[in-house]
Amino acid sequence: MSDFDVNPPTMEAVQDLVVAALEVRRAVARRSGLSDLELAALEHVVTEPSSPGELARLLKVTTGASTGVVDRLEQRGHVQRRAHDSDRRRTVVHVTPSGRTEIVDHLRPMLVALTELDEGLSDTEREVVERYLRGVIAAFGQVSDDD
Repeated sequence: MSDFDVNPPTMEAVQDLVVAALEVRRAVARRSGLSDLELAALEHVVTEPSSPGELARLLKVTTGASTGVVDRLEQRGHVQRRAHDSDRRRTVVHVTPSGRTEIVDHLRPMLVALTELDEGLSDTEREVVERYLRGVIAAFGQVSDDD
């Protein structure tokens, strides 16, 4: 019997979390009418404004494909191109209030539930959960950082 034949409850929970996260992503994309790439780009610029080139690297697509994604998001009013603060030849993609709302409104019920769940934890429990989840992210990196 290999080490992977029996999954402890924590491994099963991580597997369930991955499946649930994919389902949430699909639902948000479907409800908002965005492609997977458009949603990924929008999620990124909600967190941090980026150049089309940076988005291309993040999305693992060509700069032309990234420009198309940004064009479509801009047409929907979800992002705006602005001149870079220090290099006017470059553009930076920023989320608009419409783009932020597009993401947050679909995720609001989940975010409220997660906040309530977090509030029910003690500081010690929260530290353990965070340490475990950071370890899970690092383990995922063992696969995803190969690219």
